[in-house]
Amino acid sequence: GGITKLVQSIQLIIRIYWLLDLAENSLLNKLIRKSLVESNHQVEVLQRDPSSPLFSVKTFEELHLKKELLQGIYEMGFNRPSKIQETALPMMLADPPQNLIAQSQSGTGKTAAFVLAMLSRVNGAEKFPQCLCLAPTYELAVQTGQVVEKMGKRCVNTRVTYAVRGNRIPRGTKIEEQIIIGTPGTVLDWCFKLRLLDAKKISVFVLDEADVMIDTQGFLDQSVRIQRTLPQDCQMLLFSATFEDAVLRFAEQIIPDPNIIKLRREEMTLTNIRQYYFLCENIQDKYKALCNIYGSITVGQAIIFCQTRRNAKWLSQELTRDGHKVSVLSGELTVEQRAAVIQRFRDGKEKVLVTTNVCARGIDVKQVTIVVNFKLPTNQLRCPDFETYLHRIGRTGRFGKKGLAFNMVERHNLPLLRSIEEHFSEYSIPIKPFDLSDLPSVAEELRQG
Repeated sequence: GGITKLVQSIQLIIRIYWLLDLAENSLLNKLIRKSLVESNHQVEVLQRDPSSPLFSVKTFEELHLKKELLQGIYEMGFNRPSKIQETALPMMLADPPQNLIAQSQSGTGKTAAFVLAMLSRVNGAEKFPQCLCLAPTYELAVQTGQVVEKMGKRCVNTRVTYAVRGNRIPRGTKIEEQIIIGTPGTVLDWCFKLRLLDAKKISVFVLDEADVMIDTQGFLDQSVRIQRTLPQDCQMLLFSATFEDAVLRFAEQIIPDPNIIKLRREEMTLTNIRQYYFLCENIQDKYKALCNIYGSITVGQAIIFCQTRRNAKWLSQELTRDGHKVSVLSGELTVEQRAAVIQRFRDGKEKVLVTTNVCARGIDVKQVTIVVNFKLPTNQLRCPDFETYLHRIGRTGRFGKKGLAFNMVERHNLPLLRSIEEHFSEYSIPIKPFDLSDLPSVAEELRQG
């Protein structure tokens, strides 16, 4: 019995760290995008009513927004809708309101999209909560609230408040703010225990980061309980970075009769990334191989992925000792520190970024032409982590440009590499052993873009 409890505790701790990583990644991506970064993802739309004409917009003016909202958007630096917004906004702003499930990573403009939907539906003359947005963490709730405040700063009668731990409001207080942003547990308390919030008057319900939500203990049940108290005509908008089966099942349980927007899979871009591997005996061998490439290809910038913080620290110290300008990004930094490191790298102040998986997802630095897997990504069972490999090498070859991925592989890990190669065979070119005589032609190809 004791051993079983110990194993369960360890599993819970691992889960918590993994979820914190997901939530922090999401916050990190929001912090480093001061204005909208254009995504080149293709959008796939499944309409709930195929007979209804599907339209998209190329400008914010076409949405016929309130004048003060349009001003707010332009003042935030959004000049035109992103790919997701082009399709999602007409659906979100339609009358009668339509429900939506959208797959959308940070940086695609989804926060701005659902904030715009909330602000459009709010009646500033009515002093009670009308829009409710659920986020998995305090930090993400605050980030979203800041977008509401900026975008709606010219909507003089519209205000936002936070249903988060620490914001103590006495029982029986009349909440006059029209937009509530909070975490599921606190929102549930506001609805049922403290009776601060009448869910029957909510007209827009947003569930952000659904993939993080359903993996956080209790959040799934709490979100469903909140949703079930909402009126039938409430507009429901759900956003998730992934569309795994569990997310879809959850979404279908919580969002009735939705339109669905999906991103086509990123694998399709892998044909423009040439992938190589070096056979290495040990960590020193890997470093030697890295130095061989590093001196020979000077185009753009490079990201080097390590599996652990310790390896990332060791590698950055070795590179610095050899006179290279390197920055390090790992989980021991605060989210703000990580954002500053990425901004320096984006500004070209350092040419090489050494990082753990914290940087694998969703960060677009157009100048990155080389990605190095100092260690192949594996999961807790030491099996190949295909998704992480995809996201790692996807940091190069952005926006259709040529890219280069190098894998440092120990002999006993060759089966891992072959497994990765096979998994992506439909979307990718083979992963070849690297020959130094290939360097001049590869460098020339990268130079030409």
